Amino acid sequence: MMRSFDDATRRNIADACAAFTRLREDDAPAALKRAAVAVALTASEGEDTALLLTLRASHLRAHRGQWALPGGRCDSGETPVEAALRELDEELGLRLTYADVLGTLDDYPTRSGYLITPVVVWAADSAAIRPNPDEVASVHRIALATIERDDAFDFVAIPESSRRVIRFHHQMSLIHAPTAALIYQFREVLAGRHTRVTDLEQPVFAWK
Repeated sequence: MMRSFDDATRRNIADACAAFTRLREDDAPAALKRAAVAVALTASEGEDTALLLTLRASHLRAHRGQWALPGGRCDSGETPVEAALRELDEELGLRLTYADVLGTLDDYPTRSGYLITPVVVWAADSAAIRPNPDEVASVHRIALATIERDDAFDFVAIPESSRRVIRFHHQMSLIHAPTAALIYQFREVLAGRHTRVTDLEQPVFAWK
């Protein structure tokens, strides 16, 4: 479905986020380190609304060369929303404020010991995107119509876990959880469905 990048789409997505009831934070393991990512919405190459996906720089210590939403660990005393906004600035040069935040999705616990809060934001000035080469190899605009395709996601079994591994098909790549799980939940929120993703598994290579 085409979602033009305009005020009407912003209102519709904000309303969908407002109607979504997050899982309680006290249900999550207390030992996990807090982190946040931005589901940053901007204009696609055409007139559609797109989310920003990055390819992490190859020289990074952790998760090098992997697909990711902009984000990272929360600093001491920092809220997840503050962390997501800071990381957007550091990684992509996008300086947004609380007024640009449309909502938050469920926290996702990772095998590597993090609890990730997805923060949905509206990035009106797409021309301001300037990837930081120290952290980002490239930045990609994924039209919302792409994640809403019936074949955009699939689920597979692995012998190491009883939980399903989610995969997002992007061009010739397979993108896994946590990124795939967070994008999938955002797709479900857009459709008005309260679909939980904390039980979706990551591939074994992402467990460290």
